[in-house]
Amino acid sequence: MKKVWLIIQREYLTRVRKTSFVVMTFLGPILMASVWIVPLLLASRSEGTKIIEVLDETGLFFEEFKETDDAKFLYITDDLQTAKENLGKSESFAILYIPKSSYATPKAFYLYSYKKPGLSLKMYLQESANKILENKKLQDVYGIDEQTLASVKSNISLVVEDIETSKKSYTEISWALGFIGGMLIYFFIFMYGAQVMRGVIEEKTSRIIEVIVSSVKPIQLMLGKIVGIAMVGLTQFLLWIVLTLGIVTAFTAIYADQIDKYKMGEQPMSNPGQLFPSDAMGMPDTQQGLEALGSDENVGQIIDVFFSINYGLIIFTFLFFFVGGYLLYAALFAAIGSAVDNEADTQQFMLPVTIPLIFSIIIGLSFVLNNPDGSVAYWLSLFPLTSPIIMMIRVPFGVNIYTDLIPSMVLLVLGFLGTTWIAAKIYRTGILMYGKKVSYKELWKWLTYKP
Repeated sequence: MKKVWLIIQREYLTRVRKTSFVVMTFLGPILMASVWIVPLLLASRSEGTKIIEVLDETGLFFEEFKETDDAKFLYITDDLQTAKENLGKSESFAILYIPKSSYATPKAFYLYSYKKPGLSLKMYLQESANKILENKKLQDVYGIDEQTLASVKSNISLVVEDIETSKKSYTEISWALGFIGGMLIYFFIFMYGAQVMRGVIEEKTSRIIEVIVSSVKPIQLMLGKIVGIAMVGLTQFLLWIVLTLGIVTAFTAIYADQIDKYKMGEQPMSNPGQLFPSDAMGMPDTQQGLEALGSDENVGQIIDVFFSINYGLIIFTFLFFFVGGYLLYAALFAAIGSAVDNEADTQQFMLPVTIPLIFSIIIGLSFVLNNPDGSVAYWLSLFPLTSPIIMMIRVPFGVNIYTDLIPSMVLLVLGFLGTTWIAAKIYRTGILMYGKKVSYKELWKWLTYKP
């Protein structure tokens, strides 16, 4: 055990002292923090108010479009050709042309501009026009006045509650946590597993391995290398979390006023209760939202959102399945590295190892996120080669600890022991073999060889 510990120390210290480790340790948190900071900064920047000239041949939309901070409307009576010619001479951004039509057969509206409009502006114009026309039909055709129309409108939100625990469930948050957790495990297993494989290949091609195995057994060397790099991965991951939180906290403190102002215009979650009602542009109404936000009911709902998630279980699950999944796949990566002389020869053996990982992330993001309690999700979360990603996706939605989580953890440990046994047999023979192209038939001989 002492020799294994020495190998672990060597692998750990050698890698954490590398310039690439230091650079990525500080660059990673900056990149992760920028995922939150950059969109916030870009969204908070105002590109100015765009003036839209409205040429309405129907007369139905005159002074009906509501102005916003991003769009103001100027109603004109020129013919379309003249309006186009004058557009380049004015400060207007575009011409919204509404051709003459009837209620029964509405035509398409046209937006003429020298620059392409943003998606939000296009959606706002389209939704506003539909809403105005619908209200006109109800008022003029069916005799429903505006007050009656406003009184029948409803804003119902769907709140999901677990019968056993009586806790509210917020699918959007669970979806996001499952997505992020699954993707992180996928990338970490690939990244650090590949480091194990490259390390074995480098030691083998430089013949250093011949000196090392004269003092330790191949299985001790393999385990020391796998555990040492696992500790490097955990160290870097924990530093990323701490530094990312530090950067985000510092940014939040410095730009608190701008963030609060931006948050007032954020699109809220569909759960619970639409804390910020939407205005005509489909954006939250700040004044109504502030009034609603101050109510005891909505404050309680916000608290429920944060405390409805079992963060302790999620963090524990992530660490366990990250370490377990890494150890399982790292053993296979080490076996591949020992069987070849250079990295180019690894491709023929990489496919069977990487298929379960790729399959897990594809099925997880496309199917399991939408049906986390289905039979497919359940069985894939038990299978050791797919459980690290699939179970991490399922946990935020809530799983039974005794029938789902513990069996998955036990099977993952057994899977790691099994792959380590297989990898050790390949590693023991392949680590000292040079100049020979290894085939699957040769690997089978190494597995069945009895010393």
